[in-house]
Amino acid sequence: MVNYYLESISKQFEYYKLLGERTFSQLKDEQLFWKYNDDSNSIAVIVNHLSGNMLSRWTDFLTSDGEKEWRNRDAEFENNIKTRKELMDKWNEGWTCLFEAVKSLTTDDLEKVIYIRNQGHTVMEAINRQLAHYPYHIGQIIFLGKMLANNEWISLSIPKGHSQPFNEAKFSQPKQKEHFTNEILKDKK
Repeated sequence: MVNYYLESISKQFEYYKLLGERTFSQLKDEQLFWKYNDDSNSIAVIVNHLSGNMLSRWTDFLTSDGEKEWRNRDAEFENNIKTRKELMDKWNEGWTCLFEAVKSLTTDDLEKVIYIRNQGHTVMEAINRQLAHYPYHIGQIIFLGKMLANNEWISLSIPKGHSQPFNEAKFSQPKQKEHFTNEILKDKK
């Protein structure tokens, strides 16, 4: 079960990364920088924050506090990304750091204690913390993307009014051993 945990969390992170990317692909460049008001965040700002968090949390994951001294969290909420390329570079930099750290973990690491802001977490707790944090922000990205794309939005899940045909198609097949993330990630390739 523990071996499966590391594989499972990698797939979950990949799935949420893909949802963000499928949202970006549906938007015009200027929509990535749109804000509802001065107190809200654009998609670019959310990406900047996610990347900053990922770099801080996953760099030297097992050996240094997850809140790095060099991190400037407040600056992550400033709109300093100017182009889609910069946005994608930031996005990929954070995810690369995360995936490299996760890939280096062994089952023996899961019970080790690491620190985030001087608060102890087992490695498994720290991973679960991030697996809750990132989808929260990716949900914000999707919500903004859906509003901005409006009638041109292509659903990232089962579209409204299509649950019955979707379920009928699924239940007409033999039981699947693969988890839903495997199916979605195969579609990516």
